[in-house]
Amino acid sequence: MTHLIRFDRIGGPDVLQWVEADLPPPAAGEVRIRHEAVGVNYIDTYHRSGLYPLTLPSGLGQEAAGVIEAVGEGVVEFVPGDRVAYVGGPLGAYSESRNIAASLLVNLPDSLSFEQGAAMMMQGLTAQYLLRRTYRVQPGDTILIHAAAGGVGLIVCQWAKALGATVIGTVSSDEKAEIARQHGCDHTIIYTREPVSARVREITAGEGVPVVYDSIGKDTFMDSLACLRPLGVMVTFGNASGPVPAFEPALLAKMGSLFLTRPTLFHYIARREDLLAMSDELFDVVASGQVRLSINQRYPLKDAAVAHRELEARRTTGSTVLLP
Repeated sequence: MTHLIRFDRIGGPDVLQWVEADLPPPAAGEVRIRHEAVGVNYIDTYHRSGLYPLTLPSGLGQEAAGVIEAVGEGVVEFVPGDRVAYVGGPLGAYSESRNIAASLLVNLPDSLSFEQGAAMMMQGLTAQYLLRRTYRVQPGDTILIHAAAGGVGLIVCQWAKALGATVIGTVSSDEKAEIARQHGCDHTIIYTREPVSARVREITAGEGVPVVYDSIGKDTFMDSLACLRPLGVMVTFGNASGPVPAFEPALLAKMGSLFLTRPTLFHYIARREDLLAMSDELFDVVASGQVRLSINQRYPLKDAAVAHRELEARRTTGSTVLLP
């Protein structure tokens, strides 16, 4: 038996239930993993609320770290006792233990804690593809990252700084501005009282930035486009304020022949060789100290609803983990 979070209707955090369930032996190609820490990501609220539809009842969560307890037939890359982390697969990371395909796992180096592993897979690999693949940041670039004090934002600020970029970040408060600055953000814009695109133009002497990384969506999309220089890249990778409304693509030409992409992590890690290469690069920058993971909230796994309330109220900074 194991305990897990499950929900049988969409809605607010109150739909999350703490239940007990049987856990069969792992099937061929699977392992059973005992979770030591579980990551919380904004996409989890999309699944719970119905923004991203799914079949109910359902588990929740896509990211965790722990220890392999058993392996199914045909698994040769892992053995019981291995420390591992993962992101992706069927929803169900909000659990004490689970069975999951071995192909989704990566070995977690001894130099990294289980909490770091759970906090970095989705947010850290997202930062990796944003900075190294979607738009490959170069020394001398000036970039804009929204939600700079969030989990992805703090990683992007540090990593981009290590790459030689100047970082502009938007935040909602003076407190979050200070956190962002402590993590490599050169210029903070408090969007609740400052016009973002005007400040970006001021900081860049009117030129604009080559790339905007925007996880907010509806509330920031048009202003983000206005921050870009000609031929700039608009990367919209989240919907914290809701999905971006439909617009006429000719607008991109009018604003400077802009490029627009809506990436998702799971396309970038669909091939195992990419998952391993991206994870290795992420683990290296964390182990080297170039990127420090800020795990600023910890909750018991059974209190996942509390974590969701805090996240949606924007009362969190950095990363959040659940502890079984």
